[in-house]
Amino acid sequence: MIDDHRGWNDMLPYALLVYRTTVRTSTGPTPYLLVYGIEAVIPAEVEIPSLRIIQEAELSNAEWVSKRIDQLTLIDEKRMVVIFHGQLYRQSMIHAFHKRMRARIFEVGQLVLKHIFPHQDEYKGKFAPN
Repeated sequence: MIDDHRGWNDMLPYALLVYRTTVRTSTGPTPYLLVYGIEAVIPAEVEIPSLRIIQEAELSNAEWVSKRIDQLTLIDEKRMVVIFHGQLYRQSMIHAFHKRMRARIFEVGQLVLKHIFPHQDEYKGKFAPN
């Protein structure tokens, strides 16, 4: 690992690989899958072949091209599934928010606490009240 702050640029490609191949809760699949249509092959799978790598290695060029074209045609379908998943996730977040929120209805004539700040001249910049 990195002992000091100077070696961060050496570890950046690995951090980006992890970020791009991690499943997102909001969308469902990985960002790599959404862009390229297939899951990423991590370096460990190249050294120790997984079943997916072995199956692709045994394909001829014509079979691999036809399989890749089939995968590319399914990208739009996968993206539509992601959009649907995102909508469901958003609805569940809205439901969770509204479940904790307590609605208050004020009517004319009710007393409402209003706080007046005594020294508003002292507040400058981002600390000023809206």
